[in-house]
Amino acid sequence: MAITDQPTATLDPRRAAYRLGAEPLVVGHRGASGYRPEHTLASYELAARMGADSLEPDLVATRDHVLVCRHDAELSRSTDVADHPEFADRHTTREIDGETQTGWFVCDFTVAELKSLWARERFATLRQSNTIYEGRLRIATFEELLRLRARLSRELGRVIGLSPELKHTTWHRSIGLDLERPLVTGLRSAGLDRPSAPVFVQAFEPTSLMRLRQELGLQAPSILLTEAEGGPVDLPGRCYDELLQPAGLQRLRKWATGVGPSKDQVIPRRADGSLRGPTGLVRSAHDAGLRVHTWTFRAENAFLPTDLRSTASDADFGDVLAEMTTFLHAGVDALITDHVDLGTLARSEVFV
Repeated sequence: MAITDQPTATLDPRRAAYRLGAEPLVVGHRGASGYRPEHTLASYELAARMGADSLEPDLVATRDHVLVCRHDAELSRSTDVADHPEFADRHTTREIDGETQTGWFVCDFTVAELKSLWARERFATLRQSNTIYEGRLRIATFEELLRLRARLSRELGRVIGLSPELKHTTWHRSIGLDLERPLVTGLRSAGLDRPSAPVFVQAFEPTSLMRLRQELGLQAPSILLTEAEGGPVDLPGRCYDELLQPAGLQRLRKWATGVGPSKDQVIPRRADGSLRGPTGLVRSAHDAGLRVHTWTFRAENAFLPTDLRSTASDADFGDVLAEMTTFLHAGVDALITDHVDLGTLARSEVFV
């Protein structure tokens, strides 16, 4: 895909050539995870109250086949599992998607056992204020999130959407755990499996989205997530860049509603870490009738382009608003962000 150093400010984000449908969505990444420990009900609720259009849970499965909201299959980075002597014998080593990991894994616990753990802040050094909630928030199940979404939609007087991401589906299937079927069951029980549902089911593995559509009859929209390097673990020898070429996008539209590229695939960074101009990905995706949901926008300097950092401190907030508005001008259809309040502010500045 061609990369340009032309400024993006000349693009009109309201033109159909640069966007599909209405104003872009603001998606609460793991809830409002910039302000609360990720994937907790408190994080999801705060995101909705900050104005998120959609809540993004990562989903993995317990030993008793319950979907829970966790980014990792391994628990030690985001819970206090290491402090529980009763679970010491669960400590083990597994290979997940070609990576060897050691720790405690969701698949070795029942949901009742997981409910005895406390959630912890993943980025404790960067987000020290979030550590005050440790020992106060539990792991959430997908069913609990579905109920929370319904309640908040009623209370706030607007529809709150969901953008569930299925994690490591091929690996889960190899150990006898199915993610796709319970996801579809949950969505249908909540009345959310229809083409117009405020739902975007996400996965990095194309065969997972194909199975959802072709075998399980999923009607809700879906998004293929991609990264700047590598390829899907379920299609050895294939790379994401190949899937995002115009011919690949035309094939993808048969079983997905859109693509979810990393930020670098939409606007890469120069060697010095500053932002370049946009690639042609958004235009190509829109030409194929596909949405573009981009991840992940975070306010801390550690995650920002060098030209938008405010200080030498990784934890200080930089000019994430400038980053977000640049991507909005490039035509993306959704900002997936840890800082929902800043995402809604950026959108309001572009779409007056």
